[in-house]
Amino acid sequence: MTLRLHFGTALVAAAGLALSAAAQAQGTIKIGEINSYKAQPAFLEPYKKGMELAVDEVNAAGGVGGRKLELVTRDDNANPGDAVRIAEELIAREKVDVLAGSFLSHTGLALTDFARQKKFFYLAAEPLTDKIVWQNGNRYTFRLRPSTYMQVAMLVPEAAKLKKKRWAIVYPNYEYGQSSVATFKKLLKEAQPDVEFVAEQAPPLGKVDAGSVVQALADAKPDAIFNVLFAADLSKFVREGNTRGLFKDRAVVSVLTGEPEYLDPLKDEAPTGWIVTGYPWSGIQTPEHKAFLAAYQAKYKDYPRLGSVVGYSAIKSIAAGVQKAGGTDTEKLVAAFRNLPVETPFGRILYRAQDHQSTMGAFVGKTRNDGGKGVMVDFTYLDGAKFQPSDDEVKKLRPAD
Repeated sequence: MTLRLHFGTALVAAAGLALSAAAQAQGTIKIGEINSYKAQPAFLEPYKKGMELAVDEVNAAGGVGGRKLELVTRDDNANPGDAVRIAEELIAREKVDVLAGSFLSHTGLALTDFARQKKFFYLAAEPLTDKIVWQNGNRYTFRLRPSTYMQVAMLVPEAAKLKKKRWAIVYPNYEYGQSSVATFKKLLKEAQPDVEFVAEQAPPLGKVDAGSVVQALADAKPDAIFNVLFAADLSKFVREGNTRGLFKDRAVVSVLTGEPEYLDPLKDEAPTGWIVTGYPWSGIQTPEHKAFLAAYQAKYKDYPRLGSVVGYSAIKSIAAGVQKAGGTDTEKLVAAFRNLPVETPFGRILYRAQDHQSTMGAFVGKTRNDGGKGVMVDFTYLDGAKFQPSDDEVKKLRPAD
């Protein structure tokens, strides 16, 4: 009888394990996504569409290991404290398996620190500050989009070719703007030692007084301008600069301005000849981008913005990581993401083991006002792997995991 009881108990335990495994296979992989949807709709509405397209594609193909993806999105009100509070709720109440998202650098840094403290996997899809992978980098945080360092490093060779000596700078006064300017000054000085920075304007994010900023830059009589403003701040700056003739016969180098999110609202005020990073969606002829473009247009009857590519690639990255890890265990997922290859609309990228930064690149070209609409022309895609500090430099910048 004792033997029969033991055997029966073993059968029940085995059945329980089998049922648990089946439930795991049939369950969903919940992605907790936190972002500033109300504060930055131009980028984040297309971004969400890109995520949803990728979720649909992954689920239509059977999910990951038989489990479907489920996206749970929350708005952080562009506030770091709210972002952390929401992350806590997503883990405790929604039982999400991974965290992703954030747009603004300060909210991204808050979630980076949260991931470190809670030992929970976080994919920073969009925030650009270098600190996410360097000074504040940690074992549990990876970043998709090319950083401020990478994008500025792509622009500096073009800036140096201008051979302009006197530069004025304008940027939003928070982490993204500050780090962009620090990198630009350092790299341009290395490329052109005689360069001078004759004026600097740093208005608060979303609160630019365009008239006074433009006047201050004009008063300095620079040969060229480096601009880091984006979204509504950029529109106000361009409008006022056009009105006051700030850009006439002056070179402008500008981060992000070639993205349709920011070019489209300028309409007939869009500048011609600015050197920019951006996304010339209609001119990219690679097979992977053509496939993405066709799928996106079929689903939304609209063209993608850069946010669409970032959102899509973030979900594809998580799916690839979970597939390689064999599940959503945090430590296995961290190990899987190191040197993880992912296919994106911009081609294959890799998440670097040394700093958890992806090698996604960016397009560098010039703006042109084409019949009252801003477009990017003369563009080239630059591989993000080629615009990184040396591994020795990264070791000095990044704390040990």
